[in-house]
Amino acid sequence: MNMNMLAVIINSTIRSTTPVLLAALGSAICSQVGVFNIALEGQILVGSFVAIVANYFTGNVYIAVLCGMAAGVLVASLVAVLQVKYKAADMVIGTSVNLLVSGLTSVLLSTILGVKGSFSSPDLKSLPKISIPVVSQIPFLGRVLEQLTFIDYLSYILAVAMFIYLYRTVQGFHVQSVGKNKEAAGSLGIKTLQVQMLAVLVSGALCGLGGAVLSMGQVTLFSEGMSSGRGYIAMASASMGQNQPLIIIGSSLFFGLCQAAGVSLQNVIPSQLTLTIPYIATVVALSVFGSKKLRKNGGKS
Repeated sequence: MNMNMLAVIINSTIRSTTPVLLAALGSAICSQVGVFNIALEGQILVGSFVAIVANYFTGNVYIAVLCGMAAGVLVASLVAVLQVKYKAADMVIGTSVNLLVSGLTSVLLSTILGVKGSFSSPDLKSLPKISIPVVSQIPFLGRVLEQLTFIDYLSYILAVAMFIYLYRTVQGFHVQSVGKNKEAAGSLGIKTLQVQMLAVLVSGALCGLGGAVLSMGQVTLFSEGMSSGRGYIAMASASMGQNQPLIIIGSSLFFGLCQAAGVSLQNVIPSQLTLTIPYIATVVALSVFGSKKLRKNGGKS
């Protein structure tokens, strides 16, 4: 493998990682407050769709990004109200929301944009690519950082910021206390319900942001089911990263590498097989991680 090919793979890994990393951070903040949010998939998908619609009608990618985030928050509010406030079953709510968003985006794709399956237009604008003046001229490093958007860089900044907030601030320790012992946290005057609902809304914003970069980053289009299981992969990434933002960067890069490898191998292996690589990696990684965790706990589930 020559250095140029290596740089291409690393670049593809970084770009593929961004939606997963953002959604994984959303999963982590929910887990930190004791909420099991399965609706990440729907939050990413609605963010992708609304971002493209806003892009098409406004011609402004920044407004489109904000609209995608707002759509993610709107879907997350269903989880916050039904699952957190009214104590509905997490599996039922999460699965229902994902199915609802999948069906709704398909209907709205036909209703609003007049097409079925996928939508693309020359009027759509892609996210601007960031070029660092000096670094872009360095042969290997310049190729690695080529064609990255501001959201690609922002995702890592958000991970570091979340780590600092959770582990270096008083408010962060309050957030963690809600997940560790909700009753005890409540007895200390922490508004546990508000903290949990806010965490779910934050996850919606992060997933919506991930959805926006998915539909306006590497490509500029929307297709039905565009999230393609990234919400579930993000849950696996957060679990592997023990819901700690800095570790999640590494676990998300692992899944990004799997996706990049799948794309690179399409000329060698049938595409039907290469597309399964990230999902096979998810199952294997969770199996290995789960078995190690079980042994660490002395065989107790």
